[in-house]
Amino acid sequence: MPVVWTCALVMLALTLLSPGLVAQEPAPVPDEAPARYHPLPSLREQAKEQQAWLEARLEQVLPALMAEYDVDMWILSMREYAEDPVFWSITAPTTFAARRRSIYVFTRQPDGTLERLALGGTSQGGVFQAFRSTRPAPTQPTGELVGNEQWNLLRELVEDREPSNIALNIDPVWAFSDGLHAGEAEALLEALGPEHAARVKREPRLAMNYISLRIPEMMPRYRKIMESVHAIISEAFSNSVITPGETTTEDVLWWMRQKLRDLGYTTWFQTSVDVQRAGDIPSEGPVVIQEGDLLWTDYGVVAQNLHTDTQHLGYVLRDGEMAPPAGLLQCLANSNRLQDILLENMEPGLTGNEILAATLAQMRSDGIDGTVYTHPIGDHGHGAGPLIGRWDAQEGVPVRGDAVLLPNTWHSIELQATTPIPEWGGKPARCRQEEEAYLDEDGDRHWVFRRQNRFHLVW
Repeated sequence: MPVVWTCALVMLALTLLSPGLVAQEPAPVPDEAPARYHPLPSLREQAKEQQAWLEARLEQVLPALMAEYDVDMWILSMREYAEDPVFWSITAPTTFAARRRSIYVFTRQPDGTLERLALGGTSQGGVFQAFRSTRPAPTQPTGELVGNEQWNLLRELVEDREPSNIALNIDPVWAFSDGLHAGEAEALLEALGPEHAARVKREPRLAMNYISLRIPEMMPRYRKIMESVHAIISEAFSNSVITPGETTTEDVLWWMRQKLRDLGYTTWFQTSVDVQRAGDIPSEGPVVIQEGDLLWTDYGVVAQNLHTDTQHLGYVLRDGEMAPPAGLLQCLANSNRLQDILLENMEPGLTGNEILAATLAQMRSDGIDGTVYTHPIGDHGHGAGPLIGRWDAQEGVPVRGDAVLLPNTWHSIELQATTPIPEWGGKPARCRQEEEAYLDEDGDRHWVFRRQNRFHLVW
């Protein structure tokens, strides 16, 4: 049955911040100030920073979610190279895969804290306690699971704690909540035994919202990463990289790929660079960039497990031009206006589909021809949380658009406005933009760095 997210978590998210945390204060940057590169710290310092984020999430975010959803015990079980999606959000930055079989068990305590136990794997820098048997060794092995000590140990752990319910990550819709592989589930349920297997409950919001909720300590680093993204695109769409009539779109995208690697970043998808123009564009082979071209890129970087997803626009000035033609300026203005409308409608407590419907209605009343396909971002590029449209589902996204928007979440504001360009003989241009924004603890919306409201220019 589809899960409709309730508004209760909105209030929960508003209480996640303790007085000791640093709030996600916006840091406005003047539009004319050039974006700067921010080299990453040493790998050792990165790991230290990420470990602090991990501890904060497990100590502050997860206990509140388990209480909200009345989950007594949460079991995550996986094998090497068949990891649950949650694995990357509960493990240390020095852990790169599960080992053999790794089982992590969270049990709610009377005081609201969580007991965090690891059966196999490691303590993940001390955030889990390795579980060992507290029972005397039997004189003779018994039971159907003899020969698999790890499953016997899990059964002992569960029997000693007697949880009223046990959450497992099984869900037909949400990938983030469906990390228990079929064979692993069979073995786990057998290990629990009939009595405890009957207590299993499915609660997809637990995994979904643990992954999606951001802690404020992450924001200073994320802003620096986003500013570096702006700096890379700005340099890529300049005469430093592009010589009109010679440079191809493929040359630019590989320059961008190399640049992020040189800065110590990685990526989660292949960079895209293309052009729109008044005339025809070759359908095959690399496109040579010409004067008068509208440039576009879709670019994503990953640093310290924080993902970005950014689309910017550039323009190659013709001889004698000092600015893009008025039609393209209007196209960008329309796209910026659609961004404003979307952010205005991104009220916590509304579903993605409700936000989409309100945004499109206001867009049409403003006379803008556009589409909205915004998604959460964070530990993953296409992150956990509500979808606000999809390019092929402007009427709403079934189920995945029914999730509720929460404070303390990050989103890629992805959309486009289509505008006829008089200077192109009325041929339309699609101004596709994507920019990271976040909801703070009060639900207010901010750009992570800033949004593009002027073209990158190649002279």
